[in-house]
Amino acid sequence: MPSTQSTESAWSRSLSSSTVTLILTGLTALAPIAWGTTYLVTTEYLPPDRPLLSGTLRALPAGLAVLAATRTWPAGHWWWRSAVLGTLNIGAFFALLFVAAYRLPGGIAATLNAVQPLLVAGLALVLLGEHPTRWRLAWGVAGVLGVALMVLRGTIPLDPLGVAAGLGGAGAMALGIVLTRRWGRPVGLLPFTGWQLTAGGLFLAPVALLVEGGPPPLHASELLAYAWLAVPGTLFAYALWFQGVARLPVSAMSFLGLLSPAVATGLGWLVLGQALTPVQIGGFALALAAVAAAQINPQDVRARVRGTNHHR
Repeated sequence: MPSTQSTESAWSRSLSSSTVTLILTGLTALAPIAWGTTYLVTTEYLPPDRPLLSGTLRALPAGLAVLAATRTWPAGHWWWRSAVLGTLNIGAFFALLFVAAYRLPGGIAATLNAVQPLLVAGLALVLLGEHPTRWRLAWGVAGVLGVALMVLRGTIPLDPLGVAAGLGGAGAMALGIVLTRRWGRPVGLLPFTGWQLTAGGLFLAPVALLVEGGPPPLHASELLAYAWLAVPGTLFAYALWFQGVARLPVSAMSFLGLLSPAVATGLGWLVLGQALTPVQIGGFALALAAVAAAQINPQDVRARVRGTNHHR
């Protein structure tokens, strides 16, 4: 039976490189779009003050379901690698994400991930030897400026612990992205995702019990909210995300995380009536411009223009 990676390679060869990159970028972008719903669901539909429980229920059931379905287990050094990646990409990230989501407005909590591209660029240089272009570094700074305009000049009071948690979550996922690319994946996309979800959930479960105690009784609406976060918002989203990590330049792909604030802020405006000041809107627009610009490599554009002119 051919491996998942060999099947993907055959599919890629049948399309042009630019078309494949565009498709993969679009599919990967669905992950942060799904994650953008986390903030509204957390603040409106989940039990209050249970960020660790929320992270556990989001990751562990989905991970165990995948393990049961695929029956594919880590082997050799992939036991500890899966634990490290699961902790960074899932366990620590979810814990910090939910702390930020409970303590900050959704759009601001999501937009704190604007620092992630710069963190990824630095880590990719050290661990992957991937040199960031000046173009992407400049847009990374622009993304951080967008955060400053939204967070530091906003009229909404900000909780320092929530801000610290949001930045810490961005750092954990940045390291997880780079290590995932460095180590690759030895199995298909679905079991690889299941390993990390299970490891992250097992990391969170004892911490949740120690800090928050046993889970409270859950209503039907809360169970539905957890199901939304666990399946579309976690299982499917992370499978698409890990596919992008494996095949796209990490310095460009990391900018896609800024799509999360677009969804979070849009839902806050549509559903909750949250308003932003003009300065905050400008910062938000700047952050989104950084997402689009980072997907472009000016050197490739110039090469295509030269090639077109040459053929003429």
